[in-house]
Amino acid sequence: MEKQLSPEEQLEALWQGVLSPKDPEGNDLQFQSPETEKTYKERVIRFKNAIEMKEMPDRVPVTIFPSMFPWTNAGMTVQDAMYDYGKCAEAFQNFVLEFEPDVHWGAYAPGPGKLYEILDYKLYSWPGHGVLPEHSYQCNEGEYMMADEYDALIQDPSGYFSHVYLPRVFGSLGGFQMLPFLPGILEMYGVALNFIPFGLPPVQGTYQALFEAGAEALQWVGAMGGADGMLATSGFPNILGGFTKAPFDVIGDTLRGTKGIMLDIYRQPDKLIQAMEAMVPLMIGLGVANAQQTGNPLIFIPLHKGADGFISDEQFKEFYWPTLKEVILGLIEGGCVPFPAAEGGYSSRLNVVKDLPKGKTLWMIDLTDMGEVKKTLGKNACILGNVSSAMLNLGTPEEVKDYVKKLIDEVGKGGGLIISNGAFFDHAKPENVQAMVEATKELGVYA
Repeated sequence: MEKQLSPEEQLEALWQGVLSPKDPEGNDLQFQSPETEKTYKERVIRFKNAIEMKEMPDRVPVTIFPSMFPWTNAGMTVQDAMYDYGKCAEAFQNFVLEFEPDVHWGAYAPGPGKLYEILDYKLYSWPGHGVLPEHSYQCNEGEYMMADEYDALIQDPSGYFSHVYLPRVFGSLGGFQMLPFLPGILEMYGVALNFIPFGLPPVQGTYQALFEAGAEALQWVGAMGGADGMLATSGFPNILGGFTKAPFDVIGDTLRGTKGIMLDIYRQPDKLIQAMEAMVPLMIGLGVANAQQTGNPLIFIPLHKGADGFISDEQFKEFYWPTLKEVILGLIEGGCVPFPAAEGGYSSRLNVVKDLPKGKTLWMIDLTDMGEVKKTLGKNACILGNVSSAMLNLGTPEEVKDYVKKLIDEVGKGGGLIISNGAFFDHAKPENVQAMVEATKELGVYA
């Protein structure tokens, strides 16, 4: 019987895979030179040591986690990046080679515009489809799950998503509403009746749209993966394995919407909690599957509705944190590194979220005071951030350098710090972004 790997062994296997990358054919990646290979591995180990709360042998790591900046900085519109996959990949490669962060996060942010057209995606507006070419995509807030549909979601999440939610947010997937109840296909008697919907034009049209979208997705991911490969040969690793979500945000972002979930907190709190608990294994499985598929250990978790003031401290403790903590612990058990992004301010949340296994998570910090984070959450978790978008866009290189120095002096002692922007940004002064990277490399050296 094959021995099952422990969570620590699973995670170490992922890290070793990152340290010894393969090309698309499964062969050892050919670096541009022995020096490039050495630099690549040093960058991976530097990040790994920081996450594991070890004082680095050389310096504090630095990265840039932007939104559309790689493309706006290249003189492209967001629409260009979403529809010309070759130019999108090339601009991202140039961005990494120009600014030289220790790791990058891939060229995947713009996404494939043509795919969204094929599927008639209604949840977002994007350049050329409700948004000007130079602007980023925008979520169309709404109730895509009705208040009386909690039981259907709780009892059969996958069935609810396929039969109800997806047809509401993808105009081309209306045929899913006509699909049979698949667990009812049990015996010879009546089998044929279940397959009648697959002969109907709306269902066949839905599957045709899926085939076209799949082909488009393969074309897109080939270009983005090619950028990852080229950058790896140049010494720049990507360690992002994928993403998952907090169960509260799954429901509050794109199912019930902000208004809907706020009403549910008061009108049907028990149903809301049951639904979030039903989401926990799905969100753990999503993250673990992404890490295993990509071979990268970090699983990003954007925390959209957990910030100070969005919900009360008591509501955070009751509704937001319990199931998010389950997801985080489940990802750790699955051999991943959870990577929550504490968007906005988290000052009142720090004493709630601080009790996690040491050296197992990485937290992106936006507006919260990093000194306070270090005293609480930072005792157990590596923290990444928090050079502000305002400073990168409106400040000076000297101001950026001074802030980086402050972070290193106040937060960097003993390891567990990665310098980065604290929130995603579309626009910045290139000299400020460069100052963030160069200041870290200059000032973040450990004695």
